[in-house]
Amino acid sequence: MSAVQSPYERALGARLALLHPVLQSYFRAVPAGSVGVGEGVFRVAGTRNRLLRPLLRVFERDGVAFAGWERDVPFRVENRTAGGRTAARREFRLTGRTWTMTDAVGLSPRGALVDTLGRSGAVAARFRVDVVDGALVLTSERVGVRFGGLRLRIPRPISPRIRLVERFDGVQHVDVEIEMPVIGRVYEYSGSFTYEVLPLDES
Repeated sequence: MSAVQSPYERALGARLALLHPVLQSYFRAVPAGSVGVGEGVFRVAGTRNRLLRPLLRVFERDGVAFAGWERDVPFRVENRTAGGRTAARREFRLTGRTWTMTDAVGLSPRGALVDTLGRSGAVAARFRVDVVDGALVLTSERVGVRFGGLRLRIPRPISPRIRLVERFDGVQHVDVEIEMPVIGRVYEYSGSFTYEVLPLDES
């Protein structure tokens, strides 16, 4: 029986070996009975655009994006692999409250990496996967949103562009930026963290 692979391993194939060794371990499947735990600080998180915050509150309630802007945000991430998908739960320890973001990464029938965000799967993005100087770079190709039972694909000319860079230079960094045509950057988070895979009873 072949070893269980994460969606990232399957999407990258032989290119997995081009990642920094720490990232190779990070993007592999988390073994059954274990959880990957990361702890760190986001240097910045949220949106600087106050006009967008009322709209983001809809997504905040579903665990997609929070409607605010903060610096030096402690966070914790837990990664698990099950059913061919990698699920993540991120706790942002904001001022006076803790907000939780959830997402699950899988592969489409054609082998594309797809990230579904929120408890209801409110947002789904298909990504191009690249390795640049040992870092993983994800760039969105399509983004869709769900309203109730209706899934809408946002036309490319007005679709947000999501870019994630995960790199290691003595410490692990994650940088996520979301930009909209004309408007520019509408959401971001950027920080560093330590990570280890633990048995569930030690997490």
